[in-house]
Amino acid sequence: MIVSAAPESGGYLSGYDSTPQVQGISFWSTAAYLFTLLLVFIFVLVLAYLAARFLSGKFSPTLNSHGGKILEHLALAPNRSICVVEMAGRVFLLGVTEHSINTLSEITDKDEIERLRADSVRNPISKETLSNELDSLVSFVRNLRNRR
Repeated sequence: MIVSAAPESGGYLSGYDSTPQVQGISFWSTAAYLFTLLLVFIFVLVLAYLAARFLSGKFSPTLNSHGGKILEHLALAPNRSICVVEMAGRVFLLGVTEHSINTLSEITDKDEIERLRADSVRNPISKETLSNELDSLVSFVRNLRNRR
């Protein structure tokens, strides 16, 4: 008995069509995808908002309960600033960089300390600080674009 190794009907793939069928994308499937994407985006925004509200109330009292407070903040350059900080009844002038915080001086003049405290109550660090930082970031990015 002789057994032939050659397939008689074209092999095991003979029943398949060699050209793939492309199915059209319907308007409704695209709309459903975009709607789902929008819902997920809104869900993430709500979670971020709730986390910010929850965490802002938890960590701020911890710093203030130990007597720490930023009285003044002066940004010198990106990731470099000078801060006047009150901690444990003493007032320090700090140099802050991306990698370190250095004590520049301790302020001991009682009149100057009272002035700093009064200014900090009248002019707390506000949304304008964030706005100014974002403006400087935008101008930095524009300068980078203009260099190209």
